[in-house]
Amino acid sequence: MLAIETPLIVILLGPPGAGKGTHAAPLSQHLGVPHISTGDLFREHLRNKTPLGNVARSFIDAGQLVPDHLVLEMLADRVRQSDCARGYILDGFPRTVDQAEALDKQIAEQSTVIAINFDIPDRYLVERIVSRQACKQCGQLYNTQFAPPAQSGICDHCAGSLYQRDDDKEEIILKRLEVYHTQTKPVIEYYSQKQGMLHQINARGTKTQVFQDVLKACEKTQVMA
Repeated sequence: MLAIETPLIVILLGPPGAGKGTHAAPLSQHLGVPHISTGDLFREHLRNKTPLGNVARSFIDAGQLVPDHLVLEMLADRVRQSDCARGYILDGFPRTVDQAEALDKQIAEQSTVIAINFDIPDRYLVERIVSRQACKQCGQLYNTQFAPPAQSGICDHCAGSLYQRDDDKEEIILKRLEVYHTQTKPVIEYYSQKQGMLHQINARGTKTQVFQDVLKACEKTQVMA
């Protein structure tokens, strides 16, 4: 665990399937701060059939971005919880420049912020995502080609059943990538204009190498903070 004097906010950027979710959990453990995935939060609302979940369902199932005011309402409530006092890892937010600007206003100068972009060409992403499965019980992710479970269809961690999420189907992936390039990719440029904040990671490397590159970026930021 790294020593964190001021709250550290790590923003994971990159297209769907680039590896943000894969590395967020071990990074959370290493830094000692929670991993907040807006996608997971929305799925929790969907399972609980909350008013927010009902509104978000149509956007997520269609591979579209959820409106900013819904994302901001949900995220603001989450980061006020006590486990976020030392910082947190954001996965899936911000997805637009407007969201990035709103986040800047929310955190002001109270935190150290680092943006890490997982860079990978589209053609590799489709292959990755269509092979992805998730556990119905604990949410653990697997890939039938690159990181399969020990027993087909069964989660290694809790023995729950694995399934393919609706937003991991090829037709939805292509829509999500189109949305990413038109609306989300400008967020990378937004953070690149902030000196020392953006770090580019080659997401085509091995899982171990990519994670080590992420750790180096975080450690460098802590030294400079």
